Amino acid sequence: MSGMRPTGRLHLGHYFGALLNWLEYQDKYDSYFSIVDWHALTTKFQDVKGIAGNIREIALDWLSVGINPEVSTIYVQSAIPEIAELHLLLSMITPQNWVEREPTLKDMVKMLAADEGEAREKVTYGLLGYPVLMTADILAFRAGLVPVGKDQESHLEFARDIAKRFNYLFGNDYFPEPQPQFTSTPLLKGLDGQKMGKSYNNDVKLADTSEETIKKVKQAITDRTRIAKSDPGHTDLCEVPWPMYKIFAANKLTEIKTECQTAAIGCVDCKTRLAGVINDFLAPVREKRQELSADAATVEKILQYGNSKARRVAVETLNGVKELMGLSRWV
Repeated sequence: MSGMRPTGRLHLGHYFGALLNWLEYQDKYDSYFSIVDWHALTTKFQDVKGIAGNIREIALDWLSVGINPEVSTIYVQSAIPEIAELHLLLSMITPQNWVEREPTLKDMVKMLAADEGEAREKVTYGLLGYPVLMTADILAFRAGLVPVGKDQESHLEFARDIAKRFNYLFGNDYFPEPQPQFTSTPLLKGLDGQKMGKSYNNDVKLADTSEETIKKVKQAITDRTRIAKSDPGHTDLCEVPWPMYKIFAANKLTEIKTECQTAAIGCVDCKTRLAGVINDFLAPVREKRQELSADAATVEKILQYGNSKARRVAVETLNGVKELMGLSRWV
């Protein structure tokens, strides 16, 4: 099981950090992929107008890269109320200090506001419960494997701790201990050298046009020590293009390195060529996305089918939890 927040179109970091594993494992496991719209409210509760549209955008991105709705279950989190009820029950057994020391949550709080007073106002009860809700997302399907980006590793550790605590308290190995599965490219740098992210405005989106991609990649940070085009370059000091070439053109690294170090090509031309390689890679994804965009009814049916299938599983899981917690009489 894995999921993504509907906060906008997806980028290359999402593809290499998570979606590659989704594609690999969807044929090996019963896979559940959630558009986690409740999670979007934890930090965007004052800006909800775009959520419905972003749900569709994420569904389009997933389908266009090859997530197969006939094999994988694609669903919207808020369509499964049993996840919210499981979140409530798990919160009863989760120690407060576990939540307070969760590192990813701390980072989210810091990002909300630099001013301490403003941050306190923006840190809602829902945000504090974010790690428990994420755990409920996973345990609702009793998932043993969670394909995620490296930045979600602490959340998985938190989920394992809650699963172990539940099993211990109620004397049953009901929940598996979910394990992370990272891709071989767990973190992809953005165009400014930081981690690629929508909030940093340093990403290349899967749905960007060829022209948008070229414009963005031309802004990428290269070798800061290379001043003139005639200066020899240093691939080991090239912050963004060289690592990207390792992903998109691994069979041409020797040629690219020689051209760089002998100043046979300048950084601008190098980045333009990189943009072309990325555009070639994304061409089939963008073509499929365009076709799906024109067929809104099919995308809607896929989500409705996935919601129904996911809810049946979540109901079964929740009933088992209630029985173990002494609530089954009222089920």
